[in-house]
Amino acid sequence: MHRLRRRRAICPMLRESSSVSSCPAGGSGPIGCSFLPGMTGARRCPWFSTCTGVGNICRSGAKQRIVPVRENRPDDVAYVGDVIDDVAAQLCTDKTRVYATGFSGGARMSSLLGCMLNGRIAAIAPVSGLRWPAPCTGRTIPVLTFHGLADPQNPYDGKAEGRGDEWLESVPDALAGWAGHDGCGPKVILEDPPGLLSTMRYTGCRDGAEVRMIRIDGLGHAWTRKEIDTTEVMWQFFKSHRLP
Repeated sequence: MHRLRRRRAICPMLRESSSVSSCPAGGSGPIGCSFLPGMTGARRCPWFSTCTGVGNICRSGAKQRIVPVRENRPDDVAYVGDVIDDVAAQLCTDKTRVYATGFSGGARMSSLLGCMLNGRIAAIAPVSGLRWPAPCTGRTIPVLTFHGLADPQNPYDGKAEGRGDEWLESVPDALAGWAGHDGCGPKVILEDPPGLLSTMRYTGCRDGAEVRMIRIDGLGHAWTRKEIDTTEVMWQFFKSHRLP
């Protein structure tokens, strides 16, 4: 009952922030689940506002931290599953095209969903906060992440001093964890042309999955549209993946 009350409380905001209110021509549309950093309250998020036909679920965190999962923390994985059900019941949606992204703490949340809801979520794209929330079972899931090499909040190399164990993992180590889960080849490929952008990726992944990170030199803790249009690149990635 508690989960149901939480779901009902958030649904007016979901309906307001969704761009899909009826079936578009040619069929149903995808759902983009966007998670903000930990904060109180809720607000609309613009990340998919320019993507026609995307039902945008935007959820801000509470003061309690929800990643990693612990007994004394809210079960927001179950909550997200409830919200997906509720939105699908209200809007014309394609359940094979449900995607999760988020920034900072929202990136950690979308990483967790990729592990624990990978039977319902087709792909994830965490920004400035990729994690490998092992142990993780279930289907392969495509992963695209973006990270600034000068990020002081979620350091690229991990080992953030004065924080818990969840801050020790580096972003490359998290990417490698996802590559192992997706059955990719063991060697990471680094593409580092002149300029601010470089890419780390794995090949040979099962079931057509991909595991890729776009690194931005000099960028701090940000969802950027300057050095690269994060939203547009992410949306092109999402469009190429759906549940079997």
